[in-house]
Amino acid sequence: MISIVSLLVVIFLSILITRIATIALTHTGLTRESAKFQARSAFSGAGFTTSESEMVVNHPVRRRIVMLLILIGNAGIVAAVSTLILGFVQRGDASSLTLRIGLLIGGICVLWGFASSHWVDRWLSRIIDGMLNRFTRLNITDYASLLHLTGEYRLAELKIRESDWLAGRLIKDSRLRNEGINVLAVRRPDGTFIGNPVGDTLLQRGDALVLYGRIEAIEELDRRKAGFAGDQEHKEAVREQEEVLQEEAEKDASSGKRAD
Repeated sequence: MISIVSLLVVIFLSILITRIATIALTHTGLTRESAKFQARSAFSGAGFTTSESEMVVNHPVRRRIVMLLILIGNAGIVAAVSTLILGFVQRGDASSLTLRIGLLIGGICVLWGFASSHWVDRWLSRIIDGMLNRFTRLNITDYASLLHLTGEYRLAELKIRESDWLAGRLIKDSRLRNEGINVLAVRRPDGTFIGNPVGDTLLQRGDALVLYGRIEAIEELDRRKAGFAGDQEHKEAVREQEEVLQEEAEKDASSGKRAD
């Protein structure tokens, strides 16, 4: 029984470690989807070869994160397999074996629900993001010398999928500036690079956008799907950006009064 519980603890720690690595990779500019894929690939040792993988390997901070994931993942997989074997080779009657199998399946279902929960994802992401901001220098290492990016503003890449809200829209029609997001460049699937794209640039499936803005707004945009719900999310994002601008204006006004 202890071996089954130990296995569930190993699985839980694996989920937690990949979640931390995912958020750490987003701090280096990867989109959340890309960061999640790369973190899980490195931890499991799947070794997918993609253009995104090359971006990870060629980036010093991302490379260190992935190397640590590979090391921990190898140890975790060995521990999980060993614990699983011990859990089922122990002597016992049929009822004991059934209980162990039931406990294992039930525990995995609970952990699956934990890993899939959007509420848990948001709650855990806020905690991990806050700890990374407080105890690491990922932002400074990657960006300060180039763009002096600080706080919640980041430079990130977003890849457009067929079902995304941005697919098939002109930049000017997307009104991303109203959400506080600036499109700095577009990279087409054929390798064409469009720097400082104009409003008439058509955004297509497979395009990779280089964006600058609040990381929370960029992550929400990355999750947004086409359709009525996506249009409503856009309106909500515009409203939130207006509140952000108002808060920044108030802070600027108060700091100006103190300076006088």
